[in-house]
Amino acid sequence: MSPDTGITSRVRGSRGYAEQAEDLVAKYEAIDFAAKHGAVLPLLPAAPASVLDIGAGTGADAAWLAARGYRVVAVEPTAALRSRAMALHPSPAIEWIDDSLPALRHVVARRRQFDLVMLTAVWMHLDAAERRLAMASIASLVAPDGVLTMTLRHGPVPNGRVMFAVSAEETIALAGECGFRPSLHVDTESIQAANREAGVSWSQLALRRH
Repeated sequence: MSPDTGITSRVRGSRGYAEQAEDLVAKYEAIDFAAKHGAVLPLLPAAPASVLDIGAGTGADAAWLAARGYRVVAVEPTAALRSRAMALHPSPAIEWIDDSLPALRHVVARRRQFDLVMLTAVWMHLDAAERRLAMASIASLVAPDGVLTMTLRHGPVPNGRVMFAVSAEETIALAGECGFRPSLHVDTESIQAANREAGVSWSQLALRRH
């Protein structure tokens, strides 16, 4: 993610995204929402629930949700991705914010809570200390009985990126300390052939705040 956002000083794991923005737009936009999130679809709150999409990338997920009546706040710190997302998916139901984990200072400062918070392919960009801080920030943003969905990436790190090993077990335990209970844990292969061949797999989690 681009130095022009200041993100490199906040999250090392966002390195490399701005440089690959064009390729990533094509890749991310080609993946269907249901293919990525099929396991958690039955657990999503009904529209017009409020959604916070953290690390929204090219806006494909935010657009899918907005088209179905959800009100979405999309957080993306990489200017190169965020500008493309806003052009690809202009919608009055999506508000774009430049912010980043672990603190999410701009979002947290609004003192707003959401029925659904989504982190898709984000968590592995945070180291252990950042993950602990991030979970506390996220917990403050999820409404009582709200849902947190997370997809965790496992496998080799692509060239030019910074990623850290994460596990579903650690993530569930950390979430539990912040008032969440697991509703779903599914481990799957990558839906992208190149990633499967490289040994990439995913854990899908849904956690409910109590």
